[in-house]
Amino acid sequence: MTGIYALAHMAVDLSCAFLMYAFVAGGEHWYIWLLAYNFCAFALQMPIGAWADRLDRNSLVAAGGCGGVLCGLVMAMAGMPAMACVIAGTGNACFHVGGGIDVLNRSGDRAALLGVFVAPGALGIALGSSIGRGGNRLTGGTMWVGIVLALVLAVSAAAIHAMAGRQGIWRRSGNGPVSYGNPTFPQLAAVICFLGVVILRSYSGMVQDFPWKEELAGSAWFLVCAVVLGKMAGGFLADRIGVAQAAQRSMCAAVAGFICLMYPLTGILGVFCWNMSMPLTLWAVSRMFPGAKGFGFGLLTFGLFLGFCPVYLAGAGIRTGGAAEAAASPVGMAVMAILSMVLLTCGIRQVRE
Repeated sequence: MTGIYALAHMAVDLSCAFLMYAFVAGGEHWYIWLLAYNFCAFALQMPIGAWADRLDRNSLVAAGGCGGVLCGLVMAMAGMPAMACVIAGTGNACFHVGGGIDVLNRSGDRAALLGVFVAPGALGIALGSSIGRGGNRLTGGTMWVGIVLALVLAVSAAAIHAMAGRQGIWRRSGNGPVSYGNPTFPQLAAVICFLGVVILRSYSGMVQDFPWKEELAGSAWFLVCAVVLGKMAGGFLADRIGVAQAAQRSMCAAVAGFICLMYPLTGILGVFCWNMSMPLTLWAVSRMFPGAKGFGFGLLTFGLFLGFCPVYLAGAGIRTGGAAEAAASPVGMAVMAILSMVLLTCGIRQVRE
C-alpha cells in the first residue's frame, strides 16, 4: 500500500507542478493564483486532516484527491487557471492527508515508511516543472502531456481503490477514536519546535543558491536526487539508531556540508542530510497526536506554507531586507541547520521513542 501511495504521490505532485508551469505561470494574475494554489495545497491540509480523522476513510480521501487534481488539470487545459489552482490545490491536500494517515497508521513506531511515502513528491515536482517549462502554453504537445497525466491520475485513484479494497480498509481505515489528548505546555512547545523545523526546511529549499549550479552539467538533478534520497534515508536511519541520534547526526552533517557549499560534493551532501529531517518530524508529531494523525500531518504542511510566504512576498515586490540572500549564504544555511538540530532535539525529548 505504501508503494502505491508513493507512486501516486509522484504522479500528483508532477501533475500539479506541470499545471502551474504550463498553464498558470506568466499568465494574467498568475501570482495571485500561485498563492491560492499553495494555500489550498498546504494550509488546507490541517482542517482536511481533522475531517479525515473522523471520516475514517483515508483511501477514499486520497483517491478523491487524485480526482481533484485531475479536474484541476482539465480546467487548466480549458483556460480556467483560477479554478484550476483552487481545485488542484485542494485535491493535492486531500491526497496527501488521506495517504499520509494510512501510512502513519501502518508505520507503527517506525519511520522508514514515512520517508518512502513523502520522498517521491520532490521528484514529481522536479519532473513536472521541467516538463511544464519545456512547452509553450496551450500548444498541442502540452495538451497531450496534460491528457496523459490525467490518465495517470485516474489509474492512480483506481489503484488506491483496488489495493484498499483488497486490504479491507476502503470503507473503514481503522483510525480509531479521534482524540487530541490533553497536551502539557512542554508538549505544545515540542509541536512548535517541529513546526519551526518544517518552516526552516521549506524556506531554505526556496532560497538555496549554489555557485556551481549553472556550470556543473546535471547539477539540478543531483540536487533533486539528494532531496529524494535524503527524505528516504532519514526514516531508515531513525529506525536503526533512534530518532534523536538521527536528528543530531544528520543536522551536524548538514552544517558541515552547507559551510562548504561552494563545492559541489559537499553542497549536495548538505542537501541530502538536511532533508533527512522530513520523516523525523512526521514521526514525532504522529506520536504527539496518536488519535489525530491527519491533523498532525496537516499541522506540519501548514509549516510548508509559512516557509513559502516570505519568498512569495519578496517576489511580489515587498522588501524583505535581503533576508533571502543572507539565508542562502553558507553561514545562513549552516545557522538554519544548527537551529533545526536544536529544535528537533528539544522536541524529541518530549516524545517517548
